[in-house]
Amino acid sequence: MKNTFSKVFQHYWNPYTALLLAGLFSALYFGLTGTVWAVTGEFTRLGGHILQFFGVDISNWAYFEMVHMKGTTWTRPDGWIVWGMFIGALVTVLCSNNFKIRIPRQKRRYIQGLVGGIIAGFGARLALGCNLAAFFTGVPQFSIHSWIFIVATGVGTYIGAKISQTRWWKGKPKLSKGNITPTAAKQRMIQPYVGTIIAILYAALIIYFFTSGKPLLGLGALFGAIFGILIERGQICFTSAFRDLWLLRQGLMAKAIIAGMALSSVITIIVIGVYGMSAITQIAAPSTFIGGVLFGLGIVLASSCETGMMYRLMEGQVLYATVFVGNVIGATFLAYAWDHLGIYHTLVASGAKINLVATIGPLGAIIATLLMLGLAYLYVVYRERNGRMTDWKGVKTHANTDAS
Repeated sequence: MKNTFSKVFQHYWNPYTALLLAGLFSALYFGLTGTVWAVTGEFTRLGGHILQFFGVDISNWAYFEMVHMKGTTWTRPDGWIVWGMFIGALVTVLCSNNFKIRIPRQKRRYIQGLVGGIIAGFGARLALGCNLAAFFTGVPQFSIHSWIFIVATGVGTYIGAKISQTRWWKGKPKLSKGNITPTAAKQRMIQPYVGTIIAILYAALIIYFFTSGKPLLGLGALFGAIFGILIERGQICFTSAFRDLWLLRQGLMAKAIIAGMALSSVITIIVIGVYGMSAITQIAAPSTFIGGVLFGLGIVLASSCETGMMYRLMEGQVLYATVFVGNVIGATFLAYAWDHLGIYHTLVASGAKINLVATIGPLGAIIATLLMLGLAYLYVVYRERNGRMTDWKGVKTHANTDAS
């Protein structure tokens, strides 16, 4: 029992384990609900509710009509996916004694986190997705817009990685000694008990949803917690995947993400075939590429994507509260710009929904998707093994430099 507890909570999981499980559960969630694992759509709705609280009339905003503002974040499955992820991550953080308030040494990091979050939130919703709905769960839905988004995110993260390595962005480093006071040590001793209590209360809430005739809320809350546990235990962050690949030529996280998408794609095509479900397809348009570039740039400048932000915030890293706020602001501003500033007619209206299942059939769709994922995997391996690299100062370094 002790060994099991140690494996689950005292050590982070191999990214392959976490992401393969994430791919499995995301496909199951689609099969059970007909929708996908995503977060920034709910961030947008949350922004809309905040505007309504301050008396802003959003009834004629086309974007809010498109994402459906019915109910509140507490009465929508998508809302419980988000809050479940926060709670699931918090439970595992506490059970692993890893919660600690962490404040950035450089105050500029708050501004960078906010600005990066705004850019990422705006870009994600412009592309009608994020690292989940337009990436990890978008590819297994066989939507062409996902592949455009992946390439664009790669471009954006590459630019962001170069910017993040400049002296004017990094600023003057501040060093300080860290120590654990007796009070802090005592607080950390009780963390597993607090985490267990939260888990029990949350499990009771899930049971309540199912027994009170609200199964979709129950599924949202349940799968949200599962996803939260997986992203925290696996330290799943798409920003790290791209940034490590560009700067350090380390591809473990990127390869694990690809593997997770491959597994999810196989299960999803089976679900579609057996149950006759329709894959979820988003518009492929200039907005997809531009939004992907902005998203990639933003997540690197903010030092985190949405999933990374969620578990890091639950670890007590204060910086990521500004990233979260920035995401909501950026997504909400896009909702305003969609029709009020002509974004839709300029960048989106010319696009079309293209799905591989409808275009080349289920068999062709899964073969093409696995082939493209295989090529992406080989590219990551090639970049890892491609000898030496040049860092931001122009100094040659070995490709397998330690990320720490």
